[in-house]
Amino acid sequence: MKITKYPQSCLLVETKDKKILIDPGALEYKEEYFDVWNSVDAILITHKHGDHCHTEVLQKLNKDIQIYSTSEVQRANEILDISIVKENDTIELDNIKVEVVRAVHGYQPWLKGELEIHENVGFIIDDGNHRLYATSDSICFKNEYKADILCTPVTGYGLTMSAFEAALYSKEVGATLTLIIHMDNPTFPPHPEFINEMFTKHEVEHEILEIGESLEIE
Repeated sequence: MKITKYPQSCLLVETKDKKILIDPGALEYKEEYFDVWNSVDAILITHKHGDHCHTEVLQKLNKDIQIYSTSEVQRANEILDISIVKENDTIELDNIKVEVVRAVHGYQPWLKGELEIHENVGFIIDDGNHRLYATSDSICFKNEYKADILCTPVTGYGLTMSAFEAALYSKEVGATLTLIIHMDNPTFPPHPEFINEMFTKHEVEHEILEIGESLEIE
């Protein structure tokens, strides 16, 4: 499995001859990404915020690329052709299974109205060798999800887990590696010292990939 980081929460997962793009957003988007994004087999979008869903670019992509997301994302992006999924659904991509799981977006007063998230999902990509769990922007909540690779924001600010909860959550899901994402928004600057302190304290292996950097997992 090969994982490539793009801005914010966007990840390209390549496995079993399939390319799956997660949360291709508008934040720090560059035209040089287009050809790569246009070559994928499927796109998974966790929720409707623009840093997870770049509507204008998605509209221009090859129409054979199937986009999977929630009904709320479809209502917010009527120009896109989206296959609606919800919690507990399963997406079959040949010999790859994608489980649609619960996610709970944190709330702040400025999220009232159109910005408030009512439908939010995570995705667990299971290729038979690895289970990669992309949590979406989610606070911590009780569940029994299991994965060896966890991809999660840790910036906090009431919207996502902080490094404290994320380190504990990583252990709960059984992750042997946690990829920390959603680090690129200057409105919510990360705290790298705290992140390193928490993950080191709880003995959780973690990586923060640079934009464009890839990681291959055997």
